[in-house]
Amino acid sequence: MSSSDSAQAETPREEVSGSGRLSGLALLVASAFFMEFLDGTVIATALPDMARAFGVSAVDLNIGISAYLLTLAMLIPASGWVAERFGARTIFSLALLIFTVASLLCGLTHNVTEFVLMRILQGIGGAMMVPVGRLVVLRTTPKNQLIKAIATLTWPALVAPIIGPPLGGFITTYASWHWIFFLNVPLGIVAIVLALRMMPGLTAEEKRPFDVQGFLATGITMMCLVAGLEMFSQQHVSLTMAAVTLAVGVLALVWSLRHLRRTRTPLISLTALSVPSFRITMRGGFILRATISSAPFMLPLMFQVGFGMNAFEAGALVLAVFAGNLAMKPATTPLIRRFGFRKLLIGNGIVCVLSLFFCAFLAPDSPQMLTLALLFIGGLSRSMQFTGISSLAFAEVPSSEMSSANTLFSTSLQLASGLGVTMGALSIRAGGLLTDWLGYEDIQGMAFRLGFVIIALITAVGWYDMTRLEAGAGSNISRKP
Repeated sequence: MSSSDSAQAETPREEVSGSGRLSGLALLVASAFFMEFLDGTVIATALPDMARAFGVSAVDLNIGISAYLLTLAMLIPASGWVAERFGARTIFSLALLIFTVASLLCGLTHNVTEFVLMRILQGIGGAMMVPVGRLVVLRTTPKNQLIKAIATLTWPALVAPIIGPPLGGFITTYASWHWIFFLNVPLGIVAIVLALRMMPGLTAEEKRPFDVQGFLATGITMMCLVAGLEMFSQQHVSLTMAAVTLAVGVLALVWSLRHLRRTRTPLISLTALSVPSFRITMRGGFILRATISSAPFMLPLMFQVGFGMNAFEAGALVLAVFAGNLAMKPATTPLIRRFGFRKLLIGNGIVCVLSLFFCAFLAPDSPQMLTLALLFIGGLSRSMQFTGISSLAFAEVPSSEMSSANTLFSTSLQLASGLGVTMGALSIRAGGLLTDWLGYEDIQGMAFRLGFVIIALITAVGWYDMTRLEAGAGSNISRKP
């Protein structure tokens, strides 16, 4: 990043004044995030109805989800440069417009080809919307309000995967699958109007040249890694092809890092990784975010496939996680200010690990209140850890490096989400192999229960990295104002 970032970092704090205005901006961006995240999860339950309408199998429509994810993955690394060149307000509003129009067109599609093309268009909007929106909030929020702002921005990523599938099922059952996309239209229009009125421009004074090689390198990296992870999460897939795709992604990652370190004007500066708290949240935090993302995928499967519950019963139980997420939000900032980031992330991380581990002891005949209590506690700890890591990531990053740090974080978050589903699927498969090897085939849902043990152990690896944080990490934003 150039020195121009320092100059532009001061401007938004003059343009956006007052905690009410800051809260409104954070809520606007969070609402856009929620619309984007929900769209990615709500569609899953509508695939069978959509497939019948298009005259294909539900499996054939998975390409629509994959196309969306791959478009996001390829374009997110360029989001910081685009925002600096053309202005955050312009790009965020344009991203909302693209996403809204694409949503309308998705609902009007008549075949798989049209649907995939519109999902790619949605991905273009989503790739710019989420990172640019977060960057504006980071740049316009005073340090003493950063925890509250980040807590506002993280709830869509926690809530959408849980309420998306049941909401999609409700809309598909009582209306039609078209309304999953049509509902985005009025929401998008309102968001565009508010964005044009509330969002600062945040353009860079000095225009950096576009790093074409960096874009190609990072784009291939993200495309191959996300595609490979997506392949591994599917039941019927060529493991060889998935492994080759991941291998190409790893090689492209090495190429990307080598180029970004050497070029004078990188697409993404890696300087922010020299900040210890940011480096640790990118490393151990990546693992924690991935395992946290696996729970909403694994729990409904265990309840339905493993324990024989119907979709409504499973969905009702998983809503306890959602309740825990919401219940923790008011307590997030006070707890961080009371204990500090290091103590809280270590202590709460232990609860995170245990809440996943104890899911292995659930059974079809477990008392419902006990199951609900465990899932609620898991939701509490999940929300706290996710918000704490996200807040600490940017706490000590200089303003001049905030754009690149945000792009790195957004890229990492996209990979972690994909890895979470893959880890969940692979853990369940590994649990099945262990079940056969140990002779526990007669125990209902044993493969899923052992899968949670595996996920808990992986979470513990990410938790250990939190112990390397300095005692005063993030104290510049955790002190009481």
